[in-house]
Formats: sequence, C-alpha cells, structure tokens
Amino acid sequence: MALAITEARFVATPAKGEVSSLLIRPEIATHLLVLGHGASTNMRHRILQSIADSLAAEKIATFRYNFPYMENGRGRDSQDTCTATVRSAVAAARKAAPGLPLLAGGHSFGGRMTSTAAFVQPLDGVHGIVFFAFPLHQPGKSDTKRAEHLGAVQIPMLFLSGTRDALAEPDLLRTVCIRIGNRATLHPLDTADHGFRTLKRARQSQEDVFLEMARTVREWAFTLK
Repeated sequence: MALAITEARFVATPAKGEVSSLLIRPEIATHLLVLGHGASTNMRHRILQSIADSLAAEKIATFRYNFPYMENGRGRDSQDTCTATVRSAVAAARKAAPGLPLLAGGHSFGGRMTSTAAFVQPLDGVHGIVFFAFPLHQPGKSDTKRAEHLGAVQIPMLFLSGTRDALAEPDLLRTVCIRIGNRATLHPLDTADHGFRTLKRARQSQEDVFLEMARTVREWAFTLK
C-alpha cells in the first residue's frame, strides 16, 4: 500500500512556539484523524505508531503531533495550552490534507484534551471525536469527574476502551455513554488494558486489537454526516 509521509511543524500557541507533526496519508484516503499522544509519551510512541499503521490499512490518514511540553522536554503545560494546541493541530491538519473529512482524538490524555477543546469551542470542521482509551479516572479512583464536560460536546464520540483498563472501569464508562446518549458509541476491547495489551488466551476474538480499533473507526466514520 502506497503511503505519503510528511513531517512538518506548526505553531501550537504564540507563547509556546512550534511543535512537530507527522502526516501519514494512504493513496486513497477516506478520512483524516488528528491524533494526540498520551500524557507521558509523544507522537512517535509505539502505541500511536500502531494506531496510525492500522488506520492507514483502513484508508484513514492520520496527523500526529506533539504537545509543547513533550516537544520541549519540560513540565506539563496548562490545560489551556493543551487545548489551544489541539485547535492549532486541527487547523494544520486541514491545511496539510484539504478535502478529507476530519476526525480528531487521541490516546488517553490526547483524547481528553481534544474533547475538552471541543467543549470550550467547537473544533472547526471536525465531524467526530475518537477516544483511544479515554482516561476516565485515576487507577483505583472510581469517579466520572473527567467526563463531566462530555455532555456538552455536540459532535459524535467513539470510545474504544479495554475491558481491563484501570483508568476506565467498564460499568462507569458505560454509564457515562448512556448519559451522553446517541452521540456516544462505546466499543469494548476484550481483555485490553490502557496500553492495549491483551490476554491472548482469554481473548474471545483472534483479531489484533489495533486492527479491531481501526476497523471500528472506519465503520463508525462512515455513519457520520
């Protein structure tokens, strides 16, 4: 499969300056997903690489990027800086691959910052948000405070969540999705944890978990208007 790979930089915020980005575009792409990394990783982490590779096989392009704190090797940025970076990444992705229907999201922290940005102000041109392991709570702290903003996000959301995810107790996440209503789609990943490691002997499906997520994203994306 032919892929176009483009490395670039864009201004995250005027105060923080530029960050790196990586566009992977299949020859015949149907959508573009703006993909943020986890809290302690970066855009080249193996999880995001596996997600991007699997999505490319499903003809979904990805635009990965760094948050400024990870780009510069400093302490975590404020939430305002992170959500502004998400907004800048969406604009840069739209410019890099014009014409493709836009999705946005990310792994863990990256997904949560995307929905927080959309809560503050709609993300221009984005048709849906994809959460690769939404971090609902800290391990051992079963609450839903991090999901309180989701009810006000006015575009469809897809939750890809492992049944062994210590940061998203399945029943709690299911309750959150029911509360959101038809804008939320929950897809449980059998035996997967927060980093998408699975128990191969206990797992019901033989499908690779990253391929399962990519296929689910493709199927869901084609339901969006």
